[in-house]
Amino acid sequence: MDYKVLYRKYRPNDFSNIIGQDYMISILKNAIQNNKISHAYIFSGPRGTGKTSTAKVFAKAINCEHPTIDGPCNECESCKHFKENADIIEIDAASNNGVDEIREIINNIKLAPAYSKYKVYIIDEVHMLSTSAFNALLLTLEEPPKHVVFILATTNIEAVPITILSRCQRFDFHKISLQDILKRLKYVVSKEEIKIDDDALEEIAYISDGGMRDALSILDQLSSKTATITIKDVIEHFGSVSKKQINDLYNTIIENDVDNFDSMMKKFKEVAIDYKVLIRKMLEKIEQEAIKNKKHKDYNGLSYNNLKEIAYELAEISNYINISIDPYVLIEITLLKYFNNQHLNNLEKELKTSQIISREIISPSAEPLLNQPKAEDSQIISREIISSSPASSELINIRINNCFVNAKKDYLQTLKDDWSKFINNLSDKSLLNLLIDCQIVTASDKIGIMTTSVIETSNLINTKLKKIEDLFNNEYNSNYHFIALDETRWNAEKQKYITNLKNKKVYKYMEEPTFEEDQEIIVDNIEKIAYDIFDKEKVKIE
Repeated sequence: MDYKVLYRKYRPNDFSNIIGQDYMISILKNAIQNNKISHAYIFSGPRGTGKTSTAKVFAKAINCEHPTIDGPCNECESCKHFKENADIIEIDAASNNGVDEIREIINNIKLAPAYSKYKVYIIDEVHMLSTSAFNALLLTLEEPPKHVVFILATTNIEAVPITILSRCQRFDFHKISLQDILKRLKYVVSKEEIKIDDDALEEIAYISDGGMRDALSILDQLSSKTATITIKDVIEHFGSVSKKQINDLYNTIIENDVDNFDSMMKKFKEVAIDYKVLIRKMLEKIEQEAIKNKKHKDYNGLSYNNLKEIAYELAEISNYINISIDPYVLIEITLLKYFNNQHLNNLEKELKTSQIISREIISPSAEPLLNQPKAEDSQIISREIISSSPASSELINIRINNCFVNAKKDYLQTLKDDWSKFINNLSDKSLLNLLIDCQIVTASDKIGIMTTSVIETSNLINTKLKKIEDLFNNEYNSNYHFIALDETRWNAEKQKYITNLKNKKVYKYMEEPTFEEDQEIIVDNIEKIAYDIFDKEKVKIE
């Protein structure tokens, strides 16, 4: 007899064997018992969560001659011959996505079922249909013959037109819990007499990430091993990481052991540990430590604020999945920030300096840095000093305006591609720390606008625009200017731009302010503080 893979062998044949979707299954069972069968359903959710299996069980149940509380009886002629039933039509939209295939369905639904009460069309990965195919399906989906039921399944509900969704009853399948997957795996292991440790089973359930099919496939692959399957086998074969390794990684931060931390990160990369699994497990460890921090007064670890920041920053790394930055670089740089070393102290001082500059020098409403004489006797820091502080509001406004004059999607995509390569190749670690979380959000042929989540970071970036622009332009032989905004400011500017477009306001180029090098005024009583805040060679004192 031919070998049957586990996920096919243990595919559910009634509702009781569908794992982790209890609420939706109860609705479908009630619909069958009350004979309230809709003409169209759409099942959405991640892969391996039971969408197609549920569709098949539901199709079998509504045609069953003696349905039970668990759906089909699996004893009547209709149930026994379900797989060969010509009235159950399965279509893979990934390979049959054209308008001709849909027209064939439209022509065939007019024919009554040959053997069953309902003719059921199960269309898998329905989001792959072409626009013309969706349009051809619309009218039929809205008013099909009484003997036809459509069941659409998709892993990408956002790609399905709203006109299709509005004609279907929608069921959203969610990831199956680790406990439910583990329970099912233990059942399969006992049936198949597979020797495996409990820790290994739990690790399989974990790395399957809520997908029962993935879990059974992993178990199937390891089951060829004659000896007992251990957690080491799972980790080595499927790029996972053990709890001990996560604990050791966290402890390197507590112990300020940079060498061991670096060694562990390199090893994870060499053995191709799935960085998404590494992030997920590290986040769980951070959660455990955060709870300990709040529960125990004598907790000896990172502060709660640091733990929270690590969690948010690690989670944000997932935003960079589709760009050419090595995720391990992001993970390592993120965690290194929380080692108690001189670099961290310098960065914190620099951020604080940025706050002082933005409040005391740039803000026109701010109090002066020192108690200075009146205007006629005062000594004023030159414009050259101001130019090394965060960009003035005038320059920010001008660059935003000038960017919007000729902003285009093509320019944005090109700049984003160049920017990701620039960040990936940036050797200045201090600058990389500042720019790693920046996102280019709009661009013209001359100006790029980047955003950060923290206003202090954007202020600090704006103190280094000249350096950033020189490095970027030298590498790409370009002449780009940049400006950094925090996300709140950017959202306000974006909304303002949309409003101006509606009001037909035309944006025109504005000249950027220029500063004369000889515009200097003596500042005897703030000479020291000026030198402390700014690079000495950029400050001129009369």
